[in-house]
Amino acid sequence: MLSVTTDYATGTGCPEPYLRRIAEAGFSHVHWCHQWNTDFLYSRWEIDAIETWLRDFGLHLLDLHASHGDEKGWFSSRDYERLSGVELVKNRIEMTARLSGEVVILHAKAPKEEERVDTFWTQIHKSLDDLQPCAREQNVRIALETLNDNTPDIRRLFSEYGPEFLGLCYDSGHGNIIGRKALDDLAGMKDRLISLHLHDNDSTEDQHKLLFSGTVDWPRLAGIIATSAYDKCVSMEVSMKNMGMEDERVFLKKTYETGARFAEMVAGHGKSRFSNTSTVSI
Repeated sequence: MLSVTTDYATGTGCPEPYLRRIAEAGFSHVHWCHQWNTDFLYSRWEIDAIETWLRDFGLHLLDLHASHGDEKGWFSSRDYERLSGVELVKNRIEMTARLSGEVVILHAKAPKEEERVDTFWTQIHKSLDDLQPCAREQNVRIALETLNDNTPDIRRLFSEYGPEFLGLCYDSGHGNIIGRKALDDLAGMKDRLISLHLHDNDSTEDQHKLLFSGTVDWPRLAGIIATSAYDKCVSMEVSMKNMGMEDERVFLKKTYETGARFAEMVAGHGKSRFSNTSTVSI
């Protein structure tokens, strides 16, 4: 089993052709990343269509990147924007449940310089308190994504909300920019790990390159994941943009191969369920 992000080529427009090619490449799961940073609200008709495509292509929803929105921000200091952002996230939680997923990912953004820290935290707590009943009802957990050294903020929220509601999404690209400390922090929070965004870069910027194409410490990361609470498949949030590949099928074939390689590395640490991958010819 392997998962890849739906927006490997583009994150807007009709996702059907990308889902088809993902399935043809041999992937079993998708990380839904279309419209992750827009104010787009999915209607029931759009979710119906996605559900049909996933079924027809033999794909499963692993998790979904919930939108922080452009003007609808669940962490906004403006209450009308915050409430609109909460509505946006609830839309994604309900979509995830409808598509048989269990996790939505949110960016836990630090306050802007002009924002009062106490106001920021008040808004964060209001929104999470608003979201918790919906998440509980839909049997969906929220994973807070690692960003630019936001570990102290995530740790604070983990101390305030239980693992049945809040978990961790580790982004290997963001972590590689921070450096060794990111993996140290992950090791200290691995009991809350419920989602992965795996990709590579040269440590200077977020590039979403294929695994093993940059400087991420994949052996150490594999060891941490193997001893963590994470029990799902390898999930890659990669993009064609910085890989110099124009053929989607070639790109997806290489994505699958690198994902299978990393899955075997995790399995080598004793997490045998990661070893059930096979190479697909395209």
